Amino acid sequence: MSINDNFRYLHIGLPDDVLRRKLHGDFEGAISAIDRHLEAENTPEALKKCLTVQREIIRRLPSDYPYTKAEALSLVREHIPEFTEEEFDALEDAWKIDWIYDHGVPRYFNRFFETLCKTDAAFAKRANVVVAGADGQDGGEGRLDRAARLMRENGRMSARIRCRASVRMKDECFRKGERVRAYLPLPCACDSQSEIQIEQVFPRPTHISPETAPQRVVFWEEVMDENHEFSVEFSYVQTARYVDISQPVSAPEQPKFDTEEIPPHVMFTPYIKELVRTLTDGVEEPLEKARRFYDFITLNVKYSFMRAYFGLENIPEMCARNRIGDCGVQALLFITLCRCAGIPARWQSGWKAEPGFCGAHDWAQFYVAPYGWLYADPSFGGGAVREGNEERRKYYFGHLDPYRMVANTQFEGDFDVPKDHWRADPYDNQLGEMETGDRGLRYDEFERTKEVLEYVEL
Repeated sequence: MSINDNFRYLHIGLPDDVLRRKLHGDFEGAISAIDRHLEAENTPEALKKCLTVQREIIRRLPSDYPYTKAEALSLVREHIPEFTEEEFDALEDAWKIDWIYDHGVPRYFNRFFETLCKTDAAFAKRANVVVAGADGQDGGEGRLDRAARLMRENGRMSARIRCRASVRMKDECFRKGERVRAYLPLPCACDSQSEIQIEQVFPRPTHISPETAPQRVVFWEEVMDENHEFSVEFSYVQTARYVDISQPVSAPEQPKFDTEEIPPHVMFTPYIKELVRTLTDGVEEPLEKARRFYDFITLNVKYSFMRAYFGLENIPEMCARNRIGDCGVQALLFITLCRCAGIPARWQSGWKAEPGFCGAHDWAQFYVAPYGWLYADPSFGGGAVREGNEERRKYYFGHLDPYRMVANTQFEGDFDVPKDHWRADPYDNQLGEMETGDRGLRYDEFERTKEVLEYVEL
C-alpha cells in the first residue's frame, strides 16, 4: 500500500482536539495531538490513516497562506497605489480573498491577487494586469467562438499539436549522489486523441506508461551527480466533435457504470443529495438533469484559484457550500451531482493547449444514452458568463474545443510506477512530480515548464 492510499480515508474527519487547534492555526499543537492519537493503541486503523494524511496537510498548510494583512495590502498597492484597506476588507467579506487563521491571526492565500485579476475585470484593469488563457474567456481573439462555429458547421475540428514539458529540482534541494525519481504527464489514448508520438525524452526514460494508463506518465529514476532537468516532447492529434443536443432524444434505459461514490471527495452527502433533489425537481430526462447541474455551477459558482489540492477536503461539497472553485473543483461538483442522480460521469484533465498558451486544466464527461459520452466544462462556461456570452456558456455543456491535451482519465488514479512518498498532487497530474529517496518534493521545491511548440489545424 502506498502512503498516498491513505487519502481514501480523509473524509473520516478529525477528532475535536485536533480540529479546534487546526482551525485556530495552532499547527504545532494540532500535529502533537495527532501524534498522540497515532501512538494510542485504541485508535481505529481507519482514523489513523486519516490522521496520517491530516498531519501532512497541516504541516504544508502555512505555505499556502504566507501573507499578513499588511503584506497582502502592500502586494496589491504595488499595482494599485490608491487601493484602500476598506476595499480590501470588502473583498475579504465577499469571500473574494481566501484566508485562514495562523495562531488566531488571519493569513492570506498566496494566489489571492491572481484570483482577483482573473475574475474581476475592473480590478485587473486598475492593476494593469492582462491574464493569459483565462478559463473560457476569449481575450478578444474569438478563438473559442470560431471553434464552436466551425464544429457546428462541420461536425468536428482537429489539430496536430506538439508540446514540451520539463521538471527540474531547485538547486537548494539538490544533493549530489541522491536517488531521484521524476514524472511528467503524457497524452493518453481517448476519444479525442490519436496519432500520439513521443518525439524526444531527456535523459533516457526508465519507463513510459501505456497509452491506456489512467494517469499516463514518462518516468525516470537515477542517482544524480549533477542537477539537470527531465524533459519530454510529444505530438498528437486532438479532435473535438459536435453533437446536436438541442432536441433531446430519449432512450429507454440508462447505464449504471461510473455512478458510484469515490472517497474521499465524490461522496453522496446529505447536502449533495438534497441539492440533486431540488435541482432536478420535476425533471425526468438524464440530459436535462445534467444540464440543471451545469447551469447551477456556471451561474452560481465563482472562479477562484485554490490552495494545493493536497490540503482540500470534500471538494464537491466545499464547492457547493462556498460557491467558489477552480476548474477541477467545479468539474468534481458536476461529476458528483451527476453520479448521485444516477448519471455516469468521470474525470478528464491535462492542459489547455492553444497557440501561444499552455495551462493546466480539468473538465468532465457524462454519459447519456443514446448519445454516449458527452463533455462538460463548467469553468469555461463560467468564463463565458463573466464575458456575458450566453451562447458560449451553453456550448460547453455537451462539447469541448480542440485546444486540449488529455493526460488523465481518472481522478485519484495512481501512476503505473507509484511514488514511494507523498505526491505533490495526490489526485491528478498535470505538472509533474519529483521525489528523492526519503521524501516527495512539494511544488515549491521543483521547477516546471510546459509549452505548445506547434499548433496546426487539420
